Amino acid sequence: MPQEERFDVLVLGSGEGGKFLAWHMAKSGHRSAVVERKLIGGSCPNTNCLPSKNEIWSAKVADLVRHADRFGMVTGSAAVDMKKVLARKRDMVDGLIAMHLDLYKSSGANLIMGTGRFIAPKTLEVSLNDGGTRVLTGDRVVLNLGTRATIPDIPGLAAAKPLTNVEALELDRLPDHLVVLGGGYVGLELAQAYRRFGSRVCIVETGPQLAAREDPDIAAAILEMMRDEGIEVYLDAKVLGVDGRSGESISLQMHTPTGDQTIEGSDILVATGRTPNTEGLGLDLAGVKLDARGCVAVNDRLETSAPGVFAIGDCAGSPQFTHVSFDDFRIIRANLTGGGRTKHGRLIPYCMFTDPPLAHVGLSEGDAQRQGIAVRVAKLPIVAVLRSRTMSETRGFMKALVEADGDRILGFTMIGAEAGEVMAVVQTAMSAGMSYTGLRDAIIAHPTMAEGLVPLFSNMPVH
Repeated sequence: MPQEERFDVLVLGSGEGGKFLAWHMAKSGHRSAVVERKLIGGSCPNTNCLPSKNEIWSAKVADLVRHADRFGMVTGSAAVDMKKVLARKRDMVDGLIAMHLDLYKSSGANLIMGTGRFIAPKTLEVSLNDGGTRVLTGDRVVLNLGTRATIPDIPGLAAAKPLTNVEALELDRLPDHLVVLGGGYVGLELAQAYRRFGSRVCIVETGPQLAAREDPDIAAAILEMMRDEGIEVYLDAKVLGVDGRSGESISLQMHTPTGDQTIEGSDILVATGRTPNTEGLGLDLAGVKLDARGCVAVNDRLETSAPGVFAIGDCAGSPQFTHVSFDDFRIIRANLTGGGRTKHGRLIPYCMFTDPPLAHVGLSEGDAQRQGIAVRVAKLPIVAVLRSRTMSETRGFMKALVEADGDRILGFTMIGAEAGEVMAVVQTAMSAGMSYTGLRDAIIAHPTMAEGLVPLFSNMPVH
């Protein structure tokens, strides 16, 4: 066995939180190493967040070109070249990988490419990608394992070799008819994008609405948006089986409220959730326990059952967003240097990058009802925000929740142009403890989408 190499901080997986922790600790004079099997920088810059938004923007351009006459543009024939769409995305990813390598070099953190497995507490055996083996130990060990797309146990589905988000973003061809299994954020984003590229698309969702975590009025707006794009949507659908092979031809059998149906397609994309990458790593030998979901069990300080071992990001059961993994890094950084930061009470925003996008922070109406919190609710149609008329992007609405017996903002949701940027304004106000009247009475530049916050909060019922 190779001689053990000791590090002050040893991170398994190079996703958002882990890489930032390694860079920070290395710059602070601590010998740090990251063990990464394949994706330098993790899934966000390589296969998930940024690549998907890159191709979604190409789809937005395709849609603008297709409807250019609305804006006074006269165009000739136009077509989507998926090879160029893919090349643009890959160019971006290559640039991001180069940026990450520069950051490893400048920080002094070691990047070790290989597959790591625990053979003892705080001890990894790494099978190097270029051959050979190293044994690494860490005074502090951080699990940054990530998740992968879940393939449901449906007869014939695995044999059909379905696309996940990873493979869907590597296509250099246009599916003739894409069947999307799952009506969550990944499924909705990619369904709309491929429809705009020119594919026929249908969405099969097992639940009663799209975007299951959203309030019914938000889900209804998303359903209308998808159908207006020409996407077929099946709700309350139980998939009975799949035949064929994705990329050639597939047949999906399902039971719906109107009876049994069969969908014939060319490709099938599975977007039904994520599974933590915690299997086969020897975590039991490291003394690390898992929870009922297969995630690493952690406390509010992101400490595992093993002393000196932390978990970060998706694998720790944190909400599956890159910005949450980054905040996990800040929690562990603080606690490694004598702080007492925890994940308790975090205000976590999220966006879905459909067109128009969805953005949310804080409580939804459903959350408030389930928690027994009395709220006041105000809504504003996006068409009432004059900036939307200048862009001919008037679909959607804003919704705000304020405590029933006070002026504290409890939640905000928007489906509409630039929703993420507007949501950040409300999140800032919430983080600062600002009364909703502060936004109601603010002077916000005209014409902007954020300007809609003034009439939105002016619509708030008086308590």
